[in-house]
Amino acid sequence: MNFKCRMRIVILVVMSLGLTRGIEAQSSASLEQEIAAYTSNLPFPMPQIQLPQIPAYQVSIVDFGAVADGHTMNTKAINDAIRACTKKGGGIVVIPPGMWLTGPIGLANNIELRAETGALVFFSPRFEEYPMPEKGSRVTSPIHGQGLTNIAITGKGTFNGNGHYWRPIKKEKLTAKQWKDLVASGGVVTPDDKMWWPSEEAMNGEEYLKNLRKGSKKPTPEEVAGAREFLRPTMVDLVGCNKVLIDGPTFTNTPGWALHPSDCENVVIRNTSVINNWWGQNTDAADIGACRNVLFYKNVLDAGDDGICMKSSVVKNREFALENIVIADCIVYHGHGGFVIGSNTDGGIRNISVRNCTFIGTDIGLRFKSARDRGGKVENIYIDGIRMKDIATSAILFDMFYEGNADFDPAKAKIPYFRNFDIRNIVCDGAKNAMFVRGLAEAPIQGISLKNISITSDEAMKMEDADGFTLNNVWLNFKTGPVLTVKDGKNIHLDQVVTSTRPELFILATGSRTENVQVLKSDAAKAKKDVKLGPDVKPEAIVLK
Repeated sequence: MNFKCRMRIVILVVMSLGLTRGIEAQSSASLEQEIAAYTSNLPFPMPQIQLPQIPAYQVSIVDFGAVADGHTMNTKAINDAIRACTKKGGGIVVIPPGMWLTGPIGLANNIELRAETGALVFFSPRFEEYPMPEKGSRVTSPIHGQGLTNIAITGKGTFNGNGHYWRPIKKEKLTAKQWKDLVASGGVVTPDDKMWWPSEEAMNGEEYLKNLRKGSKKPTPEEVAGAREFLRPTMVDLVGCNKVLIDGPTFTNTPGWALHPSDCENVVIRNTSVINNWWGQNTDAADIGACRNVLFYKNVLDAGDDGICMKSSVVKNREFALENIVIADCIVYHGHGGFVIGSNTDGGIRNISVRNCTFIGTDIGLRFKSARDRGGKVENIYIDGIRMKDIATSAILFDMFYEGNADFDPAKAKIPYFRNFDIRNIVCDGAKNAMFVRGLAEAPIQGISLKNISITSDEAMKMEDADGFTLNNVWLNFKTGPVLTVKDGKNIHLDQVVTSTRPELFILATGSRTENVQVLKSDAAKAKKDVKLGPDVKPEAIVLK
């Protein structure tokens, strides 16, 4: 027996004796300490996050017939490995280095899916591999689990969703040559020549479903499957799970959103990368939906839509469906927003801490959005230490007119109430505007504190229907317009708001509901004109001290 064989036997004996459990326990203890450090000294009470407890038992997908040749379908082998591990009470399912083609992977209780360094798991482009679930509005996700406890996805391997077989692409996001090559590759183009779709079924899927649902009966999964190619899945979809860990892998080329835990508790996502093309339609990096007790840190994200996004739809018996979230030490490259709340906030959102993050090249930096048809209470949001570079539009944005409130029913309106935000230590080099605020007349954005802010932008600050904004120690370097344009704003205090150059105008105020705007120790006197009032603004509405 050669040396390598003897060593393998020794390793297997050690594993069978359970000695690896001690190593894992030590690692788990270290991780628990790190999590405790991230979730302590917060401005809100944060329950202790519970990590998944995974048995030391291991299996390899190779032992169940998986072949790493890039063309053998391994769906059965991978899921058989998970089922076999489950029968033993759970454990670690190892995906070794290699190129593994598969269909959807269903997680199970007490299972860790470990993709080792050099493992490339890529999901089948064959749509028929993704069944329609009995309940749900999308096809089965490449990696999915529902109602599970103790689950983990770990290792330094890569999961590729083959999303380009699913996603539409807007012409405006490509160069002329890219568009020409895309159209030549196949697929179909909309009659207005503005969007490419991978197939006619995908392009017509929305209309197909609309017509299907016009009938009184509830469509069956088989009927809905007629739009299968339109109902592209999220990459990792975890629903109603408890004790979840995602640690280390890379997710790329996703059909839709990449990471989507919803209605989950005790979730830790760390050391994870999401890499999507900036023009990838709806490829959000991480959408945390209606979860509680979440730690999201040391992640690197590049998205075609929002980077780190909080969503909340109604969950029974919970006033705040999404709460107790800590986000730290992350980088977002591209994306519609770096850190985002909304647009769905109707379930309520509270107690979020975001600190020490970097956004580079995102459309918006800090993006808070909702609308009358999808609103709820959003409060107790704490943001500290954000660096931004080359932001396409707003460094900081509050907008309650997401998608224009076009089709809401006034009788059933879900009004968004955004209040109690503490935003401090923000630096942005390059944006279209420093801050844009647009609340609702019946629900102004309330109680926002901004402190130690430094922004270089084309324009400065605009507020509409804002109540109770305090800006302290704000430095602005901008090219044109007033320092502050306010419409129907009240209880706005500017303290030590200074500009790098002499502005033409400090405050432009309009709207009959504008009142109690105070300017203290700021550069109003340096401006060529301090205040300009609209005809419906009372002179005493603006106070310069």
